[in-house]
Amino acid sequence: MIELRGVTKTYGAKVAVDHLDLDVRAGELFAFLGPNGAGKTTTIKMVCGLLRPTSGTVLVGGHPATSQEARQLIAYVPDQPFLYEKLTGREFLRFVVEMYGLDPAHAARRMDELIEIFEVGDYIDELCESYSQGMKQRVVFASALVHDPKVLVVDEPLVGLDPRSARIVKDVFLEQARRGVAVLMSTHLLAIAEELSDTIAIINHGRMLALGTLDELRHKAQRRGPLEELFLALTSGIRVETALES
Repeated sequence: MIELRGVTKTYGAKVAVDHLDLDVRAGELFAFLGPNGAGKTTTIKMVCGLLRPTSGTVLVGGHPATSQEARQLIAYVPDQPFLYEKLTGREFLRFVVEMYGLDPAHAARRMDELIEIFEVGDYIDELCESYSQGMKQRVVFASALVHDPKVLVVDEPLVGLDPRSARIVKDVFLEQARRGVAVLMSTHLLAIAEELSDTIAIINHGRMLALGTLDELRHKAQRRGPLEELFLALTSGIRVETALES
């Protein structure tokens, strides 16, 4: 569902993403990892059509990421949730429904489902300006799923969430993947990547360092410890045997 081929993004002399190849399949929960400044958010913005690559190809569902066809397939949840503060949560969801031109009857049922799933019923009719960070994040997740996307892209999805909210979001990720949605998740929480992901990619300085399942990465690196040890070894410049092999 997501395909990157030879993708490079430069800002003047700075190379943010360097000849990156990536595939995220339908039904796959893909963890996208790297230290600060590794190129993760730049890559995500190219997948979402918010940035154009300097060179290379970014496709979503076989369509250029900047096309309207791709945008209909994708949902993006940034690390800082945005809501219109003078709307209630329900009004914001209705705004998203209208933006996508969804059938009102179906959309109303879907909204009710998501309000229940994310447990936001107690405050969905209050103004968004009164919401905590975690409350905003739950409503933003609900808005992202209201049009039943085929691709879900999330940048630091658990920022500001309490343990209950985090569990809800993790369960939603797993359920979406089971339904055939391609889930691309960027996170600094390595335990979450280790717990949830089918495939892990580790990048640094815009280049791919390692790609595969956790067991495959352990085998290639000849390390049996937690993901944190492998991540630190790769991104700190310590030589990890065969880690770059496919």
